[in-house]
Amino acid sequence: LQMKRKSENGLDGRALSPGKKLCKGSEYSRTLGPCMPSPTTTFGDLRNAKAGQARRRCIPSVAPPPELQDWLRTFQRWSGPEKLLALDELIDRCEPSQIKYMMQVIEPQFQRDFISLLPKELALYVLSFLEPRDLLRAAQTCRYWRVLAEDNLLWREKCREEGIEEPLNLRKRRLLSPGFMYSPWKFAFMRQHKIDMNWRSGELKAPKVLKGHDDHVITCLQFCGNRIVSGSDDNTLKVWSAVTGECVQTLVGHTGGVWSSQMRDSIVISGSTDRTLKVWNADTGECVHTLYGHTSTVRCMHLHGNRVVSGSRDATLRLWDIETGQCLHVLMGHVAAVRCVQYDGHKVVSGAYDYTVKVWDPESESCTHTLQGHTNRVYSLQFDGTHIVSGSLDTSIRVWDVESGNCLHTLMGHQSLTSGMELRDNILVSGNADSTVKIWDIKTGQCLQTLQGPSKHQSAVTCLQFSSKFVVTSSDDGTVKLWDLKTGEFVRNLVALESGGSGGVVWRIRASNTKLVCAVGSRNGTEETKLLVLDFDVDLK
Repeated sequence: LQMKRKSENGLDGRALSPGKKLCKGSEYSRTLGPCMPSPTTTFGDLRNAKAGQARRRCIPSVAPPPELQDWLRTFQRWSGPEKLLALDELIDRCEPSQIKYMMQVIEPQFQRDFISLLPKELALYVLSFLEPRDLLRAAQTCRYWRVLAEDNLLWREKCREEGIEEPLNLRKRRLLSPGFMYSPWKFAFMRQHKIDMNWRSGELKAPKVLKGHDDHVITCLQFCGNRIVSGSDDNTLKVWSAVTGECVQTLVGHTGGVWSSQMRDSIVISGSTDRTLKVWNADTGECVHTLYGHTSTVRCMHLHGNRVVSGSRDATLRLWDIETGQCLHVLMGHVAAVRCVQYDGHKVVSGAYDYTVKVWDPESESCTHTLQGHTNRVYSLQFDGTHIVSGSLDTSIRVWDVESGNCLHTLMGHQSLTSGMELRDNILVSGNADSTVKIWDIKTGQCLQTLQGPSKHQSAVTCLQFSSKFVVTSSDDGTVKLWDLKTGEFVRNLVALESGGSGGVVWRIRASNTKLVCAVGSRNGTEETKLLVLDFDVDLK
């Protein structure tokens, strides 16, 4: 078949009208060039001069027709516009296979490795717009592209975009192979990608099982570095190695159940029904200080620097110096038990069973705002220095401005008690006794996702934690589930107790980038009290 682009008079639509001459200044001549002999440099010259380009391939088994040279000489005598017209007509008379052959000959001559032609700084700037997976593909293009795609600063920006921390071996650069410098930032990015894939779809290896606290309830759980601290209503805390699973210390001294704890490095602070706080050295197991003052159970606390704020069922809060053991300030104003507290080093925010949230200036021991609006007990708080988020038994979550005390948003949608929340930037994740988890934008008050569907929890959500990619949730149904933060889709079960549904529960979870610690047990003896440690780390050489 011929390629048809012509009008009925046989000329291309771009050809001249009858009687119209080509002359300098006409629109067509401006397009095609002035009426003068063609430049001395031909396409053949360009092909033969191109570095590394083999000479024109011959078409095998075809003898040149006798008229070919005369035809070519005639073509050479024509002006530039005449040659274009002749080519236009020639193209119209070619078969598709012949056009394909021409394209195979012509196209490579106009392809340029623009990255290699640019200065290195501009080339890296262009590559910085590629996604990491495209960078890895680009590295396979040629040797120079691989050098560029291994650039350490380029991968540093990719790591920063993903929130990946500075690699420990940043200064230990070495040759990957002759001419290629190993990039620690790229290594960090690839390692994190593989860790994420382990969380999402890697083989779930048998967890380490840390048995302790007999058949008592684990009431609080801390995890930092390779140290795990569990508190229980058996009056003790236990310090565990997340690497070996060994119980390295049992912190004995409280005369009532432990119901709250905080940890920083080797310092552990605990609060108990015996009305005291204790400061412990986790390395030695020594009780450094016993903090007396509260007249009822110490139900909550928050550590910031060397100071900890404790909230009690005696309706007061106390600010302590953990180095000296001194009580610095007492905050009085609530008229029922204090259930949750947050402290950023400047302001104290507390939620209580009197349905209110209070903002305190601890130095002057004054309440700067009483945030009223909840119609039932306040059980959970988050505070980022600007916004306060409170969760209540009234099923609502409220977002407040800490400076003005105004309620910015009331987040409705849960059906029961919001028992746990986590806030990062403008993203809030809330877990509820209605068995659902919701993801909110506190700037707009919009519910972005509800983690539900066929694989949702079958009982109250007990604990949650989220990262830039995942949400991890635990429940009274004996499972720990992984969800996609952005889409809200269920990924998989990380833990599913055989006793789930018949008494086995997951009380608390704590996660790092590579490990998940779960406190599990039961109140009816169907599940032994223990900690499960799952490892998602990778071993990259």
